[in-house]
Amino acid sequence: MMRPAAQQYVVTRPLYSEESFAQDHEKIYRHRKTMLDHIKQYFTCDAKRAKSTALSLLPVIGWMKAYRFKEWLLGDIVSGVSTGLVAVLQGLAYCLLASLPPWYGLFSAFFPVIIYFFLGTSRHISVGPFPVLCLMIGSAVTRLVPDEGPAFNITGFEGLTRDEQRVLVASSVTFLAGIMQLAMGALQVGFVVMYLSDTLVSGFTTAAAIHILVSQLKFVLGLEVPGISGPLSLIYTLEIIFNKITSTNVCDVVISIVIMVVVFIVKEINDRFKSKLPVPIPIEVIMTVIACGVSYAFDFKTRYGIDVVGFIPKGYEAPVAPNPQIFQETAVEAFPIAIVGFAVAFSVAKVYSIKHDYTIDGNQELIAFGISNIFGASFRSFAASTALSRSAVQESTGGKTQVAGLLSAVIVMIVTLAIGFLLEPLPKSVLGAVIIVNLKGSLMQFREIPYLWRRDKADCVVWLASCIGAFLLGLDLGLAVGLGVELISVILRTQFPRCSLLANIRGTDIYKDRKDYISISEPEGVKIFRIPSPIFFANIEFFRSKLVEAVGFNPLRVLRKRNKALRMIRKLLKKGKLQWTSIGLLNTSCGPIYESEDESNMEELDQPTDFKDFPARIDWNAELPANIVVPRVEIHSLVLDFAAVSFLDISGLKGLKALLKELIRVEVEVYIVACDPYILEKLHDCSFFDDEVQSSMFYLTLHDAMLHILEKHPEPTPKKSDYEKIMTGVTIHHPPGNLRSRDRNVGLAFAQLAELPPTYDLYTAFFPMLTYCFLGFFPVLSLTVEAVAIGLVTDPEGLSDDHKRLPVASSVTFLMGTLLIDCELLLDRLVVATLTCYAILWYNIVALTQKFGPALI
Repeated sequence: MMRPAAQQYVVTRPLYSEESFAQDHEKIYRHRKTMLDHIKQYFTCDAKRAKSTALSLLPVIGWMKAYRFKEWLLGDIVSGVSTGLVAVLQGLAYCLLASLPPWYGLFSAFFPVIIYFFLGTSRHISVGPFPVLCLMIGSAVTRLVPDEGPAFNITGFEGLTRDEQRVLVASSVTFLAGIMQLAMGALQVGFVVMYLSDTLVSGFTTAAAIHILVSQLKFVLGLEVPGISGPLSLIYTLEIIFNKITSTNVCDVVISIVIMVVVFIVKEINDRFKSKLPVPIPIEVIMTVIACGVSYAFDFKTRYGIDVVGFIPKGYEAPVAPNPQIFQETAVEAFPIAIVGFAVAFSVAKVYSIKHDYTIDGNQELIAFGISNIFGASFRSFAASTALSRSAVQESTGGKTQVAGLLSAVIVMIVTLAIGFLLEPLPKSVLGAVIIVNLKGSLMQFREIPYLWRRDKADCVVWLASCIGAFLLGLDLGLAVGLGVELISVILRTQFPRCSLLANIRGTDIYKDRKDYISISEPEGVKIFRIPSPIFFANIEFFRSKLVEAVGFNPLRVLRKRNKALRMIRKLLKKGKLQWTSIGLLNTSCGPIYESEDESNMEELDQPTDFKDFPARIDWNAELPANIVVPRVEIHSLVLDFAAVSFLDISGLKGLKALLKELIRVEVEVYIVACDPYILEKLHDCSFFDDEVQSSMFYLTLHDAMLHILEKHPEPTPKKSDYEKIMTGVTIHHPPGNLRSRDRNVGLAFAQLAELPPTYDLYTAFFPMLTYCFLGFFPVLSLTVEAVAIGLVTDPEGLSDDHKRLPVASSVTFLMGTLLIDCELLLDRLVVATLTCYAILWYNIVALTQKFGPALI
């Protein structure tokens, strides 16, 4: 579809190289800060900076000043109450994932929320237990304090019950993860979360959902399954469950199925009619209250032997110091807990910040979660992040700020201090069923696999690697595997980019991949090569190999062949076997000359070709005498498109310079276009340019370079008659033709050397070649067949004076071929053939002498 003429544009400007553009347009000098300048600025303190720092460390000051009480307060109250009820239920449920007594989940839904209210930058996320983190903490807990067997020999475990030991481990791991988050925030390294791509997080959380599902089967089925951690723990847990499946508690199974069905149906109703419902139906809270009442009324614990939440102590426990020895044992688990907790919270916060148009600070979020976890761990809570469902409740019920989060913490505190005893008859199977139903979103991420495979196979591999790694090896090692595969995929895509040859779209200044378009223009002798990635130590050899493949020759090999040819020509000139004439090099030797295999002074072969002792330059694309063969170079210009090259390291710089020198030394003009100014500045700083590689090869745009090339090497005009051309082996560069035209031109030139009409030497280029194809093992026989053929196609009658020399030439050729056969093939079976050739020769000479003797005289 053609665009309207109004959208077309015409620009008239000079043709610019980088040097000419710099001369015509003066740049503004900008002082760039050094590392010392940045350090001084970082430690400089004044009133304005102190105020800015205080506001950044305490974001609550900023948004509280703009708080709209009349518009936001009611929504925050409703949201806080709704979120608080969900937080109580999820705190009890997710605590089971951490292998801790349920009421400690209430601590994790309270203490971190208080700190985040003052330090967090997101206004909508609900801070508290997150199932993946709970499972990761549970892995460390069951490793140090297993269900069966003695706990690790750790100082501080003496005199503690198993639950108390586990609480100490969970709080110590959380404290260490908080220190790591705080350190990363203070060092301004919040960008590390960017390495966890959405694809990796999706695969990881899908595997985590499977772990959570398996871990809750023991509560849903009413089985006693010991906690297992480490690689293949999921497989071992499933094995134990299947071995004990006959001991399933039917009451737990029935309760779980009823809860899951009802919760699932109501959640679907919430999703379908969310635009019509003022607030989502809190079905988890409703079913929990009903289950508590039914369990208390019918005494499920005594009658059916189901496991219930049990005693919930009132109030909070005194602060406890973390155990340094546990730090040493759990450092490997603490780091992924810190990273995953922050990554999940930051990604959810970013979604809501974009939706409600405000900014969040990644480094401040690290500080907020770090201090929240440190403070909460001191009061025996475990690692906090944000649960997706709980944050959705807080935002969808009208929450505008973290006032809603603070009110949800108040609801949790009321339950902890006053009405916690009402939850004591709650069956754990209810909590397990609620957890399983909430895994729907994570488990449905399996649907991303076909989409990723169609759109980006590398991302699909990352998803599968992170999911399978976390599934088999555990969440901590699985995260490391996924991150490793992701980085490898990035490295490979950078190290092996999709290079391409470009061509001009006719009638435009646009250049695209020549394989993708039909109406393209490609000037003869010009190649445009594009590399869409940085050039650095890992891909410089790939860049070289792809460029060699694109141009069709290895410049270093061609250069060495040319220097070896020059070395041989000099030797033959000294020996008199070659002679330099006005029409080129002539072979004055009687026999063939074979190329020397002298490999001495190989370093000299890599130097530029030296013609100082030659009268003229040698055209390497023409036929060379004395059996000298040099690979042809069919291009005269090469354009390198650097528009997508973002950086160039020292190794890439050295490799690029060596490659450019090789191309220049084989008489290929190289142009680099659209180079980033900072790369060009770096090239100047690193002394990249010299007598061979000059800064004049850099052009502003690709079209500027192409116009310059076409001006310097115009397209060939319609050729003149072949009779008017005299091509020699030594000449100034001419537009290269194809192989047949070159052979024909050389043939016409040698015909004039023989003082024969040019047309007849085309026979010389045809008949020997045809004979040699069939009689390659008798090369000299070609000469004889040539002479006979020329005699057959030539009419002796009516020859002009200029053409009467032709029979003599053919007879001499015939005699030379026959003598060579006789000399080289002294075999009995060729005696008859040789005598026959002599008879034909003498007959031909006698006949020609009788007929043309007077004319020749």
